[in-house]
Amino acid sequence: MTAKEAEGLSEGTPEKPFFGTPEKMPGKRSPAEQQVYDRRWFILGVLCFSLVLVVLANSVLNVAIPSLAEELRPSDSQILWIIDSYALVFGGLLLTLGALGDRYGRKGALQWGLFIFGASSGAAMLSENTTLLIVMRGVMGLGAALVMPATLSILTNVFPVEERGKAIGIWAAFAGIGGALGPILGGFLLDRFWWGSIFALNIPVVAVAIIAGMWILPKSRDPFQTKLDPVGAVLSTITLASLLFGIIEGPEKGWGDAVTLLAFATAVCTGMIFARWELTCAHPMLDIRFFRFRSFTVGTISISFMFFGMLGMFFLLVQYLQFVLGYSAFETGVRMIPFSVGMIIFAPTSDSLAARFGANRVVATGLLVAAGSFLWLAAFDTDTSYLSIATMAVILGSGMGLCMAPATAAVMADIPPEKAGVGSAVNDTTREVGGAIGVAVLGSILRSGYKPAMSEKLADQIPPGLTEQIGEDFTALQNALTESISVAFVITESEEFAANIPPALLDTVREGIQTAASSSFVEGMTASFLTAAAITTFAAAIAAKFMPRTIQARYDVIHEEEIGEQADEPVTNPPTAKTPTFSQESST
Repeated sequence: MTAKEAEGLSEGTPEKPFFGTPEKMPGKRSPAEQQVYDRRWFILGVLCFSLVLVVLANSVLNVAIPSLAEELRPSDSQILWIIDSYALVFGGLLLTLGALGDRYGRKGALQWGLFIFGASSGAAMLSENTTLLIVMRGVMGLGAALVMPATLSILTNVFPVEERGKAIGIWAAFAGIGGALGPILGGFLLDRFWWGSIFALNIPVVAVAIIAGMWILPKSRDPFQTKLDPVGAVLSTITLASLLFGIIEGPEKGWGDAVTLLAFATAVCTGMIFARWELTCAHPMLDIRFFRFRSFTVGTISISFMFFGMLGMFFLLVQYLQFVLGYSAFETGVRMIPFSVGMIIFAPTSDSLAARFGANRVVATGLLVAAGSFLWLAAFDTDTSYLSIATMAVILGSGMGLCMAPATAAVMADIPPEKAGVGSAVNDTTREVGGAIGVAVLGSILRSGYKPAMSEKLADQIPPGLTEQIGEDFTALQNALTESISVAFVITESEEFAANIPPALLDTVREGIQTAASSSFVEGMTASFLTAAAITTFAAAIAAKFMPRTIQARYDVIHEEEIGEQADEPVTNPPTAKTPTFSQESST
């Protein structure tokens, strides 16, 4: 045994890795491999628990917008950044931190990410101003960017091929549950405590996840110990951060604004440089050649478009339930439960459906079901019954469940096990970018419809003579009321508004303005969901046409090319297989 082999074994690395290889029969596993195999479903539980925490942190803020607007009095731009600073840092660092997890250890990446996430949640809870809250949300995004790629990469390495699809289906279901659970828990806490309680919730949950992970999760990392790609890491971070920044600022500053255009131009330029660099780099962080495989490419497209519609839907529907239909924060969260029901039913079974009917058909069907749900949403009015909303939510969740797991499996099938962290990061990045684009685009369409409609309706809600009585402040008031439905409701419920309106007219004016805001919001929402339906239908056509019927690993093709390219290079102690390695130790 060489010195380097002895060093590897001293770190707990088995000499003959198991998972990811065809050799899966009992008796061919080392004790460490058998231990991991026996507790694989408990490992999945810890991973799903950690995943829900990360997803929940993004969706929980949707129901907190009114409370934040009342307590911290942020501007519209600051409200947007409270929500999106998390997504900007999270999406911008996914590829880089996924690669670091592969290189130095996925378990350590997960646990450090949880620690950073919990500590920044505590700081966010104690924030006394909007700026500090935005910064802490960004730090939470940093922790999440360590956690989320690690969950899927550990899953991919722990489960043998024949069980991986089912495990990914359960993982995907919990991702959807986290999105639906956020408004419920957020609403429950906001109805009883102050806005900071939505961050306080994360601290004990993080503690449980860290302790459980210390004892249950195995160590794994890239057995090739591939060199890092710092240039690629910097270029990918700049590209993704610039893209997300432009998407976030577009609705606020305008899509033709110089800052917005500069952000998009930066993303395009650095993205092209990144692609060129990764093609020529000896040890690329993300091998661009993976995009030659239809399953990988179409899988990323399907996930991106699905999250375009889903996160955009959450952003609009939560406001619809709270402001238009008048539900409290907790009541709104509870009414989002049917969405998770569809996810729970179909996500775990989508793998078997894909095996029977073809991945292309199942993914395309899921996207078409989602498109039909968006058309249903476009028909909602100011007095739509909850039965209709609940039925739509179950159907939409079913479509999501059908699509997410097979599309995720398609992405991960073409990624070699030693690069599972990068593959997971690609999957997660498409979710974040797609979701950010969805919130920005659908939110922008909503605003484009709301503002002119509200301006027109507002004139009929101000009694004659009241304009002169309010005086010079009327123009500012009018501009504020046409900004968004949340601003309109906060203003009309404020003491300042009541002080400027004669008591005899106060209730009438308040009710009239809120009614106008609700109907204007619905007009903008209709246009937004028609757009979502069209885009999701287009994605379904792509999946049906180009996604392979059967998902199978093709990463050996690239690996063989790498071997050919490196045949002239001296090789010292090569790994025995292209598979993850596990440690018998349970500590980080």
